[in-house]
Amino acid sequence: MKRFMIHTLLLSLAVALWGCGGDSDEPQQAVTITISQENISVPAGGGTYIVNVTTTGKEWGAYADQDFITIETKNSTSKSGTLTVTVSANPMTSTRTGAITVMSGSARKTISVMQEASAESAYYAPEGYSLVWHDEFDKGSELNGDDWVHEVQGSGWVNHELQNYVNHKTPGGALVTEVRNGHLRITALKENGKVYSGRVYAKRNQGWRYGYIEASIKLPTGKGTWPAFWMMPVNFKSWPDDGEIDIMEEVGYHPDYVSSSLHAKSHVHSNGTQVTHEMYCKGAEGEFHTYAMEWTAENITTYVDGKVQLSYNNRGLGRDDWPYDDPFYIIFNLAWGGDWGGAQGVDESALPVTMEVDYVRVFQKK
Repeated sequence: MKRFMIHTLLLSLAVALWGCGGDSDEPQQAVTITISQENISVPAGGGTYIVNVTTTGKEWGAYADQDFITIETKNSTSKSGTLTVTVSANPMTSTRTGAITVMSGSARKTISVMQEASAESAYYAPEGYSLVWHDEFDKGSELNGDDWVHEVQGSGWVNHELQNYVNHKTPGGALVTEVRNGHLRITALKENGKVYSGRVYAKRNQGWRYGYIEASIKLPTGKGTWPAFWMMPVNFKSWPDDGEIDIMEEVGYHPDYVSSSLHAKSHVHSNGTQVTHEMYCKGAEGEFHTYAMEWTAENITTYVDGKVQLSYNNRGLGRDDWPYDDPFYIIFNLAWGGDWGGAQGVDESALPVTMEVDYVRVFQKK
């Protein structure tokens, strides 16, 4: 009796399901996308291009994978429309490429973009150099994660500094780093009795070996500040043996006096043998000034607004004196207090304070 009831129930369910599915629509056809061009060739000066898009789906969209490509869609909620592609001028003396993906349902179409190299760099560099990497901080509101990484460390980590380095935001959500109005802003602030700030690295695992490196920076004001633009070796093992290059540092209790330093095993501040030079730069706090370094196998020279700050030659004495033949990566940070920044105390009434970077550029010889 039980077996009969079970079989009857299964038969009833099968009939019901067959009845529901017997009159179903035809299987849906795969969505297809048609575009008027799949490749865009752009001159160095940039340009704007119109791509016609048609889909068998209900709507479509698109995105670009590079910041120098901007797109605008029209009639994307219908089966056909247009995609306006704008490519900015190429400042580099090398070609660059990107791609645009057009989407509709599960379908995808790719438009390849290739832009010619600039005959001459749009940015100043010594003769014989070409731009290989830069950040103008003119896209989005955060640092590009492909180029930048934040350091996360508690107070006292190095130099007895008082700040806590965090990734982008404090525990309460306040920004310590942000991109705004074409500038990178690094802010030191106090929250719930602790001081937080930012320390960021460019191309941490890659770096550069030799080149002309320049940044435009506005320094903060306040006793306790210690902003820096500097470099450390990618394959760091020990300090100072592996070297350190300080392109620009300043402390708030000695306003507008900027310095450059080189650290190695045979010249380091801990025993008074450091290679360093200080220069007065009127308006360094509150105004943008350029800080740069030309770095070759024979010499390192730093500059403030184009004027020589420090120059040091490779004297052929080996790695203890010249550990500067390895790749180094770029660092921007704003420390608070510490052995140097806090040597004359700190003034917490100055907080929050902000260091701004207008751009950073790396050039290398062709």
